[in-house]
Amino acid sequence: MRIGQWSLGGLLVMLIAGTAAAEELPSGLVQREAATTGRQDVATSGFEAVQPAPPPDTNDVTTFKVAFGGLFSGGNSETLALTGSTRFELRRNDNQLVAMAAGNYGEAAPAGSDERETNVENLQGKVRYDRFLSERLTAFAAVSALSDRFQGLALRANFDPGLAYYVVRDDRLEFWAELGYDLQHDVRRRDTIAKAAEGGNDVARTETRHSGRGFLGYRVRLNPKVSLDLGTEFLLSMQDTKNFRWVWDAALTSSLTEGLSLATTLNLRYDNNPLPDVETTDLTTAVSLVVNLL
Repeated sequence: MRIGQWSLGGLLVMLIAGTAAAEELPSGLVQREAATTGRQDVATSGFEAVQPAPPPDTNDVTTFKVAFGGLFSGGNSETLALTGSTRFELRRNDNQLVAMAAGNYGEAAPAGSDERETNVENLQGKVRYDRFLSERLTAFAAVSALSDRFQGLALRANFDPGLAYYVVRDDRLEFWAELGYDLQHDVRRRDTIAKAAEGGNDVARTETRHSGRGFLGYRVRLNPKVSLDLGTEFLLSMQDTKNFRWVWDAALTSSLTEGLSLATTLNLRYDNNPLPDVETTDLTTAVSLVVNLL
């Protein structure tokens, strides 16, 4: 299991965000929604991010948000971790467009060593379009791209159409399910292919998979300034059932002011059949400061 970004600061922010739920801000400082979940994993290899819909009575929304976080340490060990993301959302009547991008980087070195070792390096992007057919039913299509050094991927591109149905949808609580199809095309890194060949494994430069996809999402607004997002997803190959993946997301977001939030997120991903010498499970946590620009 590889830990993407984690620090004691994450626990402290969780505690701060949790205790903030018991406090009340003057109404002039409270947004109806937190700025964003601050999630730093947007191109999830076919796994859709938690995508709560706007409230039923909201027909015109334009937002642009930027999130960033980091960890720096020196002395007995030297550590650098950086994470950042952007999210643009446009809603007009029954149409919604969301575009996201994120990057994560981390490196570390023991004391007295001049050699730093990179342990996290990825870039991601996604665009998703939703057409709300009714208050509870929506059709969607998403396109995402991921480049991840430690998954051995020069590029992973996904196309995900499907339908979503909201079992519960109001200003405080949302619970919904999605069913759809996933088309995935991988381009592997040449150094990963060479390393696999040294171990006697023959890895193709490219691979295309066709899979079915299911998702459950849950979002609750604990009070006007704190929200909790949970999502779980399962992807099963139509060609070979040994190729299946699962993901679980959690995000706790607390609004500090009208345009500023703190977000603590966790992303757990499991791939039953990864590339040779690649771990089956990835765990990524991030603590981010979120700025709402629009």
